Amino acid sequence: MIRKNKNLLILLTILFSATSFESFGKTEPDTVKVGAYIITVHDIDFHSKEYTMRFWIWFVYKPQKPDPNDPLLFDFSNQIDIPNAKEIEISETVTDTVEGKIWVQMKMKCRMKQDWKVHDFPFDEQQLKVVLENTIFDESRLIFVADKVDSKFDNVSSVDSWKVDNFIVSISNSFYNTGFGDPVATRRSSTFSTFNIEMDIKRDAIGLFSKIFIGMYIAFLISGLSFLSDPGELEPRFGLPVGGLFAAVGNKYIIDSLLPQSSSFSLVDTLHTLTFFGIFSILAVSAIALKLHNKGQVDKAHEVNKIGAILVVAVYVIANVYFIWTA
Repeated sequence: MIRKNKNLLILLTILFSATSFESFGKTEPDTVKVGAYIITVHDIDFHSKEYTMRFWIWFVYKPQKPDPNDPLLFDFSNQIDIPNAKEIEISETVTDTVEGKIWVQMKMKCRMKQDWKVHDFPFDEQQLKVVLENTIFDESRLIFVADKVDSKFDNVSSVDSWKVDNFIVSISNSFYNTGFGDPVATRRSSTFSTFNIEMDIKRDAIGLFSKIFIGMYIAFLISGLSFLSDPGELEPRFGLPVGGLFAAVGNKYIIDSLLPQSSSFSLVDTLHTLTFFGIFSILAVSAIALKLHNKGQVDKAHEVNKIGAILVVAVYVIANVYFIWTA
């Protein structure tokens, strides 16, 4: 019994020594405090799925001790990457030492990729996100900490014609299922600490809505003027709606040129479809009234024209109000 206990004690001692040896020599990752100040968000391009953001970013960390086995040190002006950016430009870099810590400031301009949500355009809300990470050091060497106190956005000029509903800076991890060919890597995957800038923006849409849809509504009104003509007058009864239909189609092509291609049915598609069906209904009422007029049923033709005009206009207005209100 004593011999078994002795063997068990030796085994536990070996396991404890092995664990201690494995832990020995491991260094804790350096902690870097990161913050951002958004100057402007501009050149918002729905068709090209991009926008441009200008901002200051800063890093605060303790000076690193040189290691002969790993001589690489932090150099954020050359080691920073934004995976969801098309172009990255660093225009200014300021480095200083304050109270024993290194303080690096960089002014950046990035052309960002963005999958715009245009279902409710122009009453749309968008979520912008910038993901920043170090290209050299993974989470075993570097961990970001968000500076939530000083990270802000410019209230005056940050996003033109948009309202910022929410602004958050946070930390997360970015996982890559590769070791990037490192010959001494023990794992075939990599995890990097990331600093995230997130903004929820909402468009000030009343003015824009009026500009882009005024042509469509004028086209419908021109088509509706045909109800004022006598049911027997062929040219105004059919000429006005056909002209309005072409105007509405042209208006839709202009708006579609501003938006990215999408398979979903957006508010723009819904309102134009309502207009197309409204104009078609005007033509249908005119055709029925004309047929009754040619048969000599003049009073009935006028009655059909009156009831048709009320129904078409009322349904069109109510449907437009409903879809715009729920956008």
